[in-house]
Amino acid sequence: MQTSTAIVLVLALAVLGIVVWSLARRRRSTELRTHFGPEYDRTVQQHGSAHRAERDLSDRERRVKRLAIHPLPPTERSRYAERWKLEQARFVDQPQAAVGEADHLVEEVMKARGYPVDDFDQRVADVSVDHPSVVQNYRAAHEIALRQQRGSASTEDLRKAMIYYRGLFEELLEDRLPQGAPAR
Repeated sequence: MQTSTAIVLVLALAVLGIVVWSLARRRRSTELRTHFGPEYDRTVQQHGSAHRAERDLSDRERRVKRLAIHPLPPTERSRYAERWKLEQARFVDQPQAAVGEADHLVEEVMKARGYPVDDFDQRVADVSVDHPSVVQNYRAAHEIALRQQRGSASTEDLRKAMIYYRGLFEELLEDRLPQGAPAR
């Protein structure tokens, strides 16, 4: 084989490798954007670049895959659903207390499902993997609960918080395995 033929072959293989790598990266970007939806855009904004955001989102997926997240047993699901109904009813007369308890109840269900709950930011990152459609509402509800503790949330804010919490709460109670979890 001549030197010029070998050089052309090596260059062709390098170009092919770059094309394959680029297509794989583009496909992964599309998968992340599709899966995470608005959370993808928020993470890009937060990190200032799609590359760093995608690394963060991929890290989240890897982390959550290692967690022992599982559906709740039917009796536990029923018990939590009843407690939620009581808090919704309580909202009429005691909206501040109901929102505080809703925040706590969501955290309790997350813990029962196997999510670590020590740090709010980590909890949000973890839950964004399996529940990306409601994670932004969870952030908003938690922010309202914090404002309520400082005495600066209106009744309308508290009503929104309950709606936001309910969205995540209902998803957490669903009898399904998280994304990528092995069937048991």
